[in-house]
Order: sequence, then C-alpha cells, then structure tokens
Amino acid sequence: MPQRRTASAKRKPAAEAARQPSLSAQLDAFLDKYASEIAAEAREGLRRMRARLPGACELVYDNYNALAIGFGPGERTSDAIFSIAVFPRWVSLFFLQSGTRLRDPDCYLEGSGNQVRHIKLDCGAMIDDLGVQDLIAQALELAPVPIDPAQPRRLIIKSVSAKQRPRRPA
Repeated sequence: MPQRRTASAKRKPAAEAARQPSLSAQLDAFLDKYASEIAAEAREGLRRMRARLPGACELVYDNYNALAIGFGPGERTSDAIFSIAVFPRWVSLFFLQSGTRLRDPDCYLEGSGNQVRHIKLDCGAMIDDLGVQDLIAQALELAPVPIDPAQPRRLIIKSVSAKQRPRRPA
C-alpha cells in the first residue's frame, strides 16, 4: 500500500524551495566570485547575447576552470550554439558548433581546435560590432537546431563543481 503524504510533508519541499535562491540570484553569486571588472564584462556580454537571442535556453556550468553560460535551443548541451566563458582575467564568446566553418574576414576568431572558436571580449559592446554580429548570424544559420525566438528565455543551472580554481587573479 502506498504511503500517504501528510500535510506537513507536502509543505516541507515548498518551504525548502522558498529558501533556495532563484536561478538568476545563483548566477549572480557565481559572477560575484570574479573581480568586479570581469563580472561587469560578463554581465554586459550576457545582456547583449540575451537581447540577440530571444528564446534561447541558457545552460550554466560553474566548472573547475571557468563559469560557462551556453545558449541553445533547449536543455541538451550538445545543441548549444554559443557560450560565454568567464575566466579570472578575461571573458570569451565561444562559437561551439560551427567555429571552424565561419567566414571571418576581420580575423576576430581565435583557437585551433577541430570545431570551436572564440573571441576574447574586450568589452561587452564588442558583441554589437558588425563583424561579430555577422559571425553570430552565420553560426545561427549553420546550427542544426534553431533557437525559437517565440519561446520564453530559460535559465538552467546544469552543474556546479565542488572544487574550483580561484576566480580572481593571484
């Protein structure tokens, strides 16, 4: 016979959930671990990518080496098209699926891997540069699964590493 939940048992998860910080507050706390100028750079980059990618699902990974926020059509990490990675000394915009196939006449892209390329952001406004906007548009065109702008934006904390490198330069 299945166990019946009592009224107090039903309230307990709700009370615990109320004490949990919101997902946005958790992301802010992750960013607050960084030096103020790096955190500000990351927040500005996130603001501009959110404006450029309505409907994107944001996947947050507070990993050992960096904080990464992926942008894709859904919850599958492999579908992410872009990510912003926050390191102790810089912030980068990564082109995850198609970095090697992008036309880059202005030579913004860095990296030598088989698939991914990135741009170190000097300032969040760099995302609005016409050359960078063209790279973003190309990556969106090449994405096998498109981002549906009609969907609401979603923020998902996918993982938080227990052990992390220092978030501020030594």
